[in-house]
Formats: sequence, C-alpha cells, structure tokens
Amino acid sequence: MRQTRVLMGMPITVDVVDAPDDAVIGAVFTYFDEVDRRFSTYRSDSEIAAINRGCLARVDYSDEMREVLALAEQTKRETDGYFDIRKPDGALDPSGIVKGWAIGKAGGIVARTGARHFFIEAGGDVHAAGRNPTGQEWSVGIRNPFNGAEIIKVVYPRSHGMATSGSYARGQHIYNPHALGQPIVDIVSLTVIGPNVLEADRFATAAFAMGRGGIYFIEEMPDLEGYVVHANGRATLTSGFTAFCEP
Repeated sequence: MRQTRVLMGMPITVDVVDAPDDAVIGAVFTYFDEVDRRFSTYRSDSEIAAINRGCLARVDYSDEMREVLALAEQTKRETDGYFDIRKPDGALDPSGIVKGWAIGKAGGIVARTGARHFFIEAGGDVHAAGRNPTGQEWSVGIRNPFNGAEIIKVVYPRSHGMATSGSYARGQHIYNPHALGQPIVDIVSLTVIGPNVLEADRFATAAFAMGRGGIYFIEEMPDLEGYVVHANGRATLTSGFTAFCEP
C-alpha cells in the first residue's frame, strides 16, 4: 500500500507493506496536514505564524510546539550554535527540525497499527522499517546535486533514519549563524544516517551550516555517519558510511 501526496510544500511518500487496512495511510497524511497547519511559516493561520507576529503568549503554545522548540534549543547547544531556528530578522523558522520530527512521529502512527515493514519519505528525509514489498532491504538513492536525474550513491538505511540537507533543490536556505548569516557555498549536499530520522535531520541541518567542516563534526558524533558533496563535485564520507552502501 503506497501513496504519494504533496503536503508541507513537498512530496511525501508512505509505503506500508503489511498495513492492516487502508486507514493507516489516511491517518499518516492527516497527521502531516496537522503538522503543516501548526508549523508552516508560509501559512498566515499557523501557530508559528501567530508566534512570530507576537499574537500568542508562550503559556498558550501547544505541547507539540513546546516539544519542537525544546529540541531546537537542545540542538543549538549540541552544535555550538550552528543549528539556530531564529532568523536574522528575529522570526522563528523550525523547518530545519520539524520534518524529521514529524516523520518519526508518523512512523509511530504506523507502528502502532502492528505494521512492521514500512517506508516514509518527505523531502529527502527517510524513516524505513523492516523490508520492502519484495522482501529486500529498503534502498534510498542520493541524487547528484549537479544532475537531479542521476543517483550517485545507493544507501540501505536498515531501520536507521536518513536526512539530506543541501542548496541544490531549494536554493540557499541554510546559513552560517556565526558568519552574519552567510550562505554555504563550499558544499552542496550533506546526507546523514542516524539512529532515527529526527537525529539524522537535526544534525544534517547543523552540519551543512558548518560548511566543509560539517562532515568532520559528523565523524566525531556517536551513531552518526555522513556523506558530503563539495562544490567542486568531490565527495567525502565518514569512516562508517560504506557499511550502509552494501545490500
């Protein structure tokens, strides 16, 4: 049972091999719609928009908003400030963490139905569990940032989370907060594999903001592996990344 819909400004694919019924797919997409309504900075009626307008007191934040903002603050501390959801104009933009957080929560929705073999992908971030419909390992392709039709690396997440940050699809949208918000120009794509999709996503965003030094940060982090494509087309990977490239 597989469906793709456009939500949160991106295509989201949900594939549940052993779904007990059709309702599980609908429940997942309903959840993603709720996340968009709460966290989208492009919607004037979202909770984050109300916060940025100064129309919502902190005591009135939803539990989900509190959770995401706490995770963002934790990540900022853990990355020496390279992960920062506060933009130069002072507005909050939690998109660098919401996607992985939401995919992980969606995986929980599927798992609670008893399904054990499923795949959720949104904008390059992946939660894969069990095996695909043919009984093989789920596989994910890393796209060539200079040619979107080409896959340059095939990865087998094996129940890990996977996230890719980059400038090639959405343009420059990640900046170095320690360099007066300068765009990242020395790397174009950075993929992180972590114990779950939230960990992969939040550290992929932070590592990309570090530029060429980000892959070395990932190398030093326990339970994380990474693959970066530099602006000159060369790739650098962490010492354990190749373990996820063999079926």
